[in-house]
Amino acid sequence: MGQRPRQKPKYLPAKLLAIRRHLGISQSQMVRLLDFQVSAHRISEYEHGTREPNLIVLLRYSLIAGVNMQTLVNDRVSPKRFRDALPRL
Repeated sequence: MGQRPRQKPKYLPAKLLAIRRHLGISQSQMVRLLDFQVSAHRISEYEHGTREPNLIVLLRYSLIAGVNMQTLVNDRVSPKRFRDALPRL
């Protein structure tokens, strides 16, 4: 039995973008909030789905946004439902 190929989360890029827009910040500001040594280009790659963030980055996104990690990565939660679930600032 071979392993099934891992499926990319289809809604994750839209959710990461929703977090940044909800906070009203630029990609460069998001880099600073995440406290990582990456460029704003990396944030763009996450938001466009060309690169997947690692677990630590996802955890920081969920903490910054005040959302449950499961809600962030679960494809059963649509981007609209996710945006509606973001805490009011």
